[in-house]
Amino acid sequence: MSKPKIGIIVGSTRANRFADKPTEWISALARERTDIEVEIVDLRDYPMPFFEEATSPAWAPSKNEVAQRWQKKIDELDGFIITAAEYNHAPTGVLKNAIDYAATEWNRKPVSFVGYGGVGGARAVEQLRMIAIEMQMAPTKAAVHILWPDYLAVTQGKKLAEIDHLNQGAKAMLDDVAWWARVLKAAREADAVQAQAA
Repeated sequence: MSKPKIGIIVGSTRANRFADKPTEWISALARERTDIEVEIVDLRDYPMPFFEEATSPAWAPSKNEVAQRWQKKIDELDGFIITAAEYNHAPTGVLKNAIDYAATEWNRKPVSFVGYGGVGGARAVEQLRMIAIEMQMAPTKAAVHILWPDYLAVTQGKKLAEIDHLNQGAKAMLDDVAWWARVLKAAREADAVQAQAA
């Protein structure tokens, strides 16, 4: 079995977004590992319109070509880490829209979150965990929450890699994502073999 491929999804597309800093930091930590491969998946590269398909992608193919490209990318990945900004106690609209534009491609894969905002993005992450369960994903317990003092320190020049509690949280999260990605990838592959034999 090949190493699981983890997509780090950049969950904001705003100009001057903070998301690039946690994305670079968590991807650098993930690339130090030998048990997973990592790919950054930037929603800026998938400019999907507000969801307007006639039916859910769970029931019929999407007509939008960018959505089709997005679905193919999600299907290629074995697990996800999502950077989650919190706006008004919720995840970004562009992230929720991207989640809605795929369906079975998310199924039976782990997901975790690097949240940021007033309370470390905790309220956005809480909602994303519920959405992930509906998409038949396996959200991990461990996540990273970049609190407001951490955010301010970074805006004043400190690096996320220099903040001990964030590095500890990141290690726990990466351990969880890697374990679940390996186990669920093996199970999906076994299911595929069994389906072909039937």
